[in-house]
Amino acid sequence: MTRTAVVTGGTGGIGGGVAKCLADEGWEVVAASVSQDEIDAFVPSPRIRTALLDVTDDTSVRDFFGGLGQLYGLVNCAGILRRGKEYALDIFKRVIEVNLTGTMRCCLAAQPLLARSGGAIVNTASMLSFLGGPLVPAYSASKGGVGQLTKSLAAKWAADNVRVNAVAPGWIETEMTDGLREDRVRNDALMSRTPMGRWGQPTEVGALAAWLLSDAASFVTGAIYPVDGGYLAN
Repeated sequence: MTRTAVVTGGTGGIGGGVAKCLADEGWEVVAASVSQDEIDAFVPSPRIRTALLDVTDDTSVRDFFGGLGQLYGLVNCAGILRRGKEYALDIFKRVIEVNLTGTMRCCLAAQPLLARSGGAIVNTASMLSFLGGPLVPAYSASKGGVGQLTKSLAAKWAADNVRVNAVAPGWIETEMTDGLREDRVRNDALMSRTPMGRWGQPTEVGALAAWLLSDAASFVTGAIYPVDGGYLAN
């Protein structure tokens, strides 16, 4: 049986790695993005199709999920970060709207389909769900919220046979972290605290997300899994 999964933010960064891993595992994947330019630049596999989706727009989200015939998995990867600018209230609110409210909006829209199929949700938390981020207060608050949202939805929707878990990436090699990797001083400081001594790859997050959606994780819900090379443990 072919299973369909939606990956928001699925045409770049961590979302792109998740989409690739799911496709490699035999899923039919809808990689959704708010950016047409990002979609145009994305090279899909035969099992991945792309779609426009604005997770901050109620109508867009409702119509998107309403147009799906079936759904077995949702991975919420859509997110933004505005390093050094998030103390401005308008930017703070925008980051929360995308990262936290957008995640909830998609979970709510997908839940009826997932309840019908016995499917699962994987949200994207962060190591900043557990640590403070002085330069990114909105991002940190949103990811802390994603962690608690994940646990709350897991407790609520277990009766509907919908599992809800989260991955918590650490320092992953994406466009969002290009500036950090190019800054020798900051890069060396981050890697010196990371026991594995390297940056993670989006597909390493994707492999965990694929497992959490699979039947192998059928008794796992309400969990938040770090994927950080040991950063939080050090």
